[in-house]
Amino acid sequence: MSEAGRVPSPAAPLAEAAAAPEERKGKEPDREKLPPVVSAGAAAGATAGLDREAKGQISTFSSFISTGSQKKETTENRSSPTHLVFPNIKNVRDPPPVCLDVRQKQRISTDSLSSETKAPALPEPVLPVQPKTMKDFQEDMEKVKSSGDWKAIHDFYLKTFDSFPELNAAFKKDATASFNTIEDSGINAKFVNAVYDALLNTPQDIQKTVLKGIINSLLREWKGPRTKDDLRAYFILLQNPQFNNTSTYVIYAHLLRQIATLVEADHHFLAHWFKKLSQKRFKQLVERLLQFISLRLFPAKPEEFPPITKCSWWIPSASKVLALLNTANNLVHPPLIPYTDFYNSTLDHIDLMEEYHTWQSFGNSHRFSFCQYPFVISIAAKKIIIQRDSEQQMISIARQSLVDKVSRRQRPDMNMLFLNMKVRRTHLVSDSLDELTRKRADLKKKLKVTFVGEAGLDMGGLTKEWFLLLIRQIFHPDYGMFTYHKDSQCHWFSSFKCDNYSEFRLVGILMGLAVYNSITLDIRFPPCCYKKLLSPPIVPSDQNIPVGICSVNIDDLCQIMPELAHGLSELLSYEGNVEEDFYSTFQVFQEEFGIIKSYNLKPGGDKIPVTNQNRKEYVQLYIDFLLNKSIYKQFSAFYYGFHSVCASNALMLLCPEEVEILVCGSPELDMHALQRSTQYDGYAKTDLTIRYFWEVVLGFPLDLQKKLLHFTTGSDRVPVGGMADLNFKISKNETSTNWLPVAHTCFNQLCLPPYKSKKDLKQKLIIGISNSEGFGLE
Repeated sequence: MSEAGRVPSPAAPLAEAAAAPEERKGKEPDREKLPPVVSAGAAAGATAGLDREAKGQISTFSSFISTGSQKKETTENRSSPTHLVFPNIKNVRDPPPVCLDVRQKQRISTDSLSSETKAPALPEPVLPVQPKTMKDFQEDMEKVKSSGDWKAIHDFYLKTFDSFPELNAAFKKDATASFNTIEDSGINAKFVNAVYDALLNTPQDIQKTVLKGIINSLLREWKGPRTKDDLRAYFILLQNPQFNNTSTYVIYAHLLRQIATLVEADHHFLAHWFKKLSQKRFKQLVERLLQFISLRLFPAKPEEFPPITKCSWWIPSASKVLALLNTANNLVHPPLIPYTDFYNSTLDHIDLMEEYHTWQSFGNSHRFSFCQYPFVISIAAKKIIIQRDSEQQMISIARQSLVDKVSRRQRPDMNMLFLNMKVRRTHLVSDSLDELTRKRADLKKKLKVTFVGEAGLDMGGLTKEWFLLLIRQIFHPDYGMFTYHKDSQCHWFSSFKCDNYSEFRLVGILMGLAVYNSITLDIRFPPCCYKKLLSPPIVPSDQNIPVGICSVNIDDLCQIMPELAHGLSELLSYEGNVEEDFYSTFQVFQEEFGIIKSYNLKPGGDKIPVTNQNRKEYVQLYIDFLLNKSIYKQFSAFYYGFHSVCASNALMLLCPEEVEILVCGSPELDMHALQRSTQYDGYAKTDLTIRYFWEVVLGFPLDLQKKLLHFTTGSDRVPVGGMADLNFKISKNETSTNWLPVAHTCFNQLCLPPYKSKKDLKQKLIIGISNSEGFGLE
């Protein structure tokens, strides 16, 4: 029995997919006839919806497509918009799995592919002739305004979107050139944009014609391997604004599927082509994909889409294409859009821990989890995952301590469930170091701090005070562990050699405890520090493997030592004779305790002159020396300290910027949100003094708002959860109105006298917040 005899004709459901939404009403039962790319059994067996059994996939898709080839009129008239073309499916390939290895946090690897030499070198077909230029198209559009005749435009769209070769013929800069370069797609981007910008303003029949052409193209091209012209066609089709409409999602899903299942070398080309898009077009692509995922997860009208069992491959396909765009964004400096634009806030409402446990449990399988694509998970959602993972580890360790105690027939003590720190204020650093060293096995327990000789129960205030005092002392310039750079307003590790680096380990532990116990620290490290802290994100089992070493460039140096970075940039762009005019060698000099010491940047560096030819190597080695090699022991101790507390696979979900936000908070202030969440003691929010206070604060410039936050909380940054997580309180201070406001930073509390006038309150508040001592700075 032929395949055509086993399945119904696909022409009707595909035509329906291309139809306008109003035409599809009342035809819901037919939707089930859409091509199930993965068999229902496979879909039910894997969340990703990507069954790797090639035979089942080819059979299903083959039987679907070959039905259409039985229609004689289709093969006779390939250009008619009312007929669909279905190719011979003998060469359909087994589509590879869409999902990444669940253990890989890496987006899509681009560094692993050196150049286009790894891409398949296939002969490119001869393209049909496309007589229309961008100028011709624009002239035709102008004529429509006066004549109302859309025939020329209809014919253009009909011809252009009929097939992949026609797409290339229309939009390639030169139809005879192969354009195999990775940096240039060879596409006339302005023409593509003009055609798409005009498309949504054309009559419905033209828009349907385009969708039908895309259906034909996708069915015809589900065979391979790919040429660069195929990649260009995918690149063009992905930008189609019609895919903003949910009525086109079935077609959009098949396009995403085909792009997702391309080989890595093809993805490499696409990522580099994506980075050439304008910021506006690039952002539109990202938003379209995020919307597609959100509406598939939480559809406004569930009947609009096929059952989830029949299209469980939609979200994995979209996620992988989104990963290509994320890779493209990271290839550009600065990025085209902020990394936060990839966040999908819809995911905040799914079971995050289930996603995380799926990711943890299915090591090398292809079961889908959003944790495979961590760039779409917001920092707030990641914090929830990290906190719950931390809580589970805390509970597990505390339970084990309890079991050990009981098994030895000893009386359980509630203190054993906590990391109890007893320190003297006069010996804060040494006592803290001793306590953390002795209680290394308890670092994952809930932290409680006691100051010796002081009565008080730690309800969170003493813990925060301990952090603030330690940070202030350790980062003081006289302590010598860190150097404060005024130009960049950040700290960096001192390169001075010493016998014991345990205090650097203490700082790492402090940062880890802060993340673990949801405390925001007022630390000013450059972004490079957090990149090093995730190199690698999981501590290697082999102690001989270097840690804290990452690739650095002049931009990283500029964030720490902008003057030096500027000088090195001048060296790179110097047009004279570098060797004769600078008389430098591959050697650096550093002052250590009043003694100038020299270090070779490479073997025999003191005898190798810096020339016009090798100056790039010199600059790179110099930067690597400053940010990696000269502080290796200091930073490795810091690295191991941090990871001794935060050792968790959840760290693999974070990018360096997100680690910084977890440790130090976000720099984005929203004082209106602070006003809404503020609690009052002795005041009501309707009291005149409080009304004056918020009128003054909301009118402050950003620098004064930051000073107020620093004055009251010890940091000018906001926790990941936003202002509400500050638990900010304003208390009535029953003192003379001649007094300045007072703050208790340990409790995020502002004590405000009942000032009688707005002017008086503003004056006293500015004096108070502008003359307070800051933590962590000079």
